[in-house]
Amino acid sequence: MSAIRGAAAYGRGASAYARVGVESGVMSASPHQLIVMLFDGALAAMRAARIHMEAGNTAEKGQSISKALDIVNNGLAAALDTEKGGEVAERLASLYDYIARLLLAANLHNDPQSLAQAESLLENVASAWRDIGGQAGRE
Repeated sequence: MSAIRGAAAYGRGASAYARVGVESGVMSASPHQLIVMLFDGALAAMRAARIHMEAGNTAEKGQSISKALDIVNNGLAAALDTEKGGEVAERLASLYDYIARLLLAANLHNDPQSLAQAESLLENVASAWRDIGGQAGRE
């Protein structure tokens, strides 16, 4: 086996192992932990987008921002329950919409400030969500 084929096989194996780890985590997670995982995934995608933006990797930046957008729109925003959550859920929906618009602007205009603002806003909500989970676990 050549070194290139060996490295490719290792990469596929490592990727499969990571998928199993994530799938196992999702299967055993509470609803609160699932939302934390969504926040973590979106924030990781935003950090990757920033790195790709700084390096001039346009395609990779776009993929990372698309991943963050998908998580914000189809994960976090879709998980909101406006009936039970009332005004808080409505305000979060507006915030997620604003974050999505910042991400689109960051991608379209290669704007690090929009990306940083989106990341900061989402990190603030994620931090509050993590604090709620810590408090619930102590009760």
